[in-house]
Amino acid sequence: MNSKVEPNWAWYRAFLSVMEHGSLSAAARALGLTQPTIGRHIDGLEAALGLKPFTRSFDGFAPTDAGLELKPYARGLSATAAALRRAADSQGEGVRGTVRLTASEIVGVEVLPSILAKLRRNHPNLSIELMLSNRVDDLLHREADIAVRMLPPAQEGLVARRIGGIEVGLHAHQNYLERHGTPKTLHELGSHTLIGFDRENELIRRLQKQHSAFIRSSLAFRADSDLAQLAAIRAGFGIGMCQSALAKRDAKLVRILPRQVSVALDTWVAMHEDLRGNPRCSVTFAALAEGIAAYLNNRSPA
Repeated sequence: MNSKVEPNWAWYRAFLSVMEHGSLSAAARALGLTQPTIGRHIDGLEAALGLKPFTRSFDGFAPTDAGLELKPYARGLSATAAALRRAADSQGEGVRGTVRLTASEIVGVEVLPSILAKLRRNHPNLSIELMLSNRVDDLLHREADIAVRMLPPAQEGLVARRIGGIEVGLHAHQNYLERHGTPKTLHELGSHTLIGFDRENELIRRLQKQHSAFIRSSLAFRADSDLAQLAAIRAGFGIGMCQSALAKRDAKLVRILPRQVSVALDTWVAMHEDLRGNPRCSVTFAALAEGIAAYLNNRSPA
């Protein structure tokens, strides 16, 4: 590395944008800058670090091995910069600023909106950023302030609270059952149209151990999106897994074989312990814990 030139954050920001978008022009559009500016930032980073993060080709920029090794560090810088801005915006009296949340698709779309609406009514100076993801985001690196997850956090340095178990069971729309009948046994289930994941996850592996009907080849509708599966169930495509508390909101969704097929997923709310005393995060953490507990017990958060 050239010791006389210290790379600035703008160069790393440009690097990360090119890494994510594959070209100078796309990176420039994403950052609201010009293509020559992004090019100068990449050139400056290359000169300062003494390496080539990309190879240039006719169809864009491809990361080199060195670039791929730098990527997680650039993402960490980006997350830290965003967390710093959220902390700065929250300064002042009362609950104010932005809280960045991460949750699964189903929880983020079907469960959290009513909880967050009540939170906003109580704290009108609070803003929410919601990131929908099923992956375990690194709270220690501040990719999010608070996470709602279906498994206990494995990292140290976090404040985590187990809210309870979300029961997941087989459900179908009544229109599907009127056309095809309701299976009374697991054996009959094998002759029905089944909805499930394209790629295996923890829930599917647990189901496969219990019920051979859930092997991938037997699924007539496969999608890795929880929302896509739920939409297929609601449309009457077939029988699939759905959170029981969520299905109870729709009288047309019918539980299938409740005694034979039932999986409980622990639900946790977690945040970095350094945020424990932060007003915007502490009130959001408490609201999430209370609201999700109400959802599990079939109560309204309002």
